Amino acid sequence: MHRRVPTLVLVSVVAGGIFASSQERDQPQPPIVPVDGASVFRNYCAACHGPGGRGNGPASKALKRKVPDLTRLSRRNGGVFPAVHVRSTIMLGPDDLLPAHGSKQMPIWGPIFHDIEFDQDLGNVRLENVTKYLESLQRK
Repeated sequence: MHRRVPTLVLVSVVAGGIFASSQERDQPQPPIVPVDGASVFRNYCAACHGPGGRGNGPASKALKRKVPDLTRLSRRNGGVFPAVHVRSTIMLGPDDLLPAHGSKQMPIWGPIFHDIEFDQDLGNVRLENVTKYLESLQRK
């Protein structure tokens, strides 16, 4: 017995993609912006804060000030994760607006999360999810 059915299915799937209507191909596809906290952190925060949030990202060496270790936020706040402060910092920037590269040390990401035209309402979801992700990184 030959196994031609899987091959036919594969050919059909590939052909379907190749022969998509010209209208579908000509439409610009919006970028896929994740909403899960880990992906948001990786895309927007890890360059400075590092993949584990410890302040050792590849861009951190170019900054004038040391990048904070985000895994110690609870420890520096009496054992309580400062969720409101974290959300505020993401939305409005850090409390101390001292220059790092001639401007703010940390970009204000909150408004950017809402500037994604096709899914503006997910900005709050991204903000909440990255805040929860940071809470999950806390070390004792």
